Amino acid sequence: MSTWNEPGFAAGSVFACLALLLPFSGMALAQDNASASSPLRIELNKIEASGENCRTYFLIDNQKGEGWKSLKLDLFALDTDGVAAKRLAVEVGPVPRRKTLIKLFDFPGLTCSRFGRVLLNDVLTCEGATSAREECLSGIETASKIDAVSFVK
Repeated sequence: MSTWNEPGFAAGSVFACLALLLPFSGMALAQDNASASSPLRIELNKIEASGENCRTYFLIDNQKGEGWKSLKLDLFALDTDGVAAKRLAVEVGPVPRRKTLIKLFDFPGLTCSRFGRVLLNDVLTCEGATSAREECLSGIETASKIDAVSFVK
């Protein structure tokens, strides 16, 4: 039977405690990595007529990610036959960390009844959450609340 004052007793206790804490330190690191690589979610939330234009409402959800100073997107509206109808470059930034925003953009000369889907074609400018513009597109998740109009990349 060991006693507290025997040589090696304290060292054994320290190692035992460290062994018990090791799994928890790994979970903390995994959570930090997960939050750093969480996608920016952009949802086509609503469309409505605005004169001869179709106004689009995009919900930008950045609750889990880092802030973006600038994020300029290349969007295409495809008609109900899948044909490219209108191209639009929009700036959705800045997008603060742990914030949700709604941004409105008009597709000029295009009625909402012609919308079949919106394509996130590319990211034109990206400053903030990722180190390179090429990585920005993969860091964006698209969704649509509108049954008849999808938002894809």
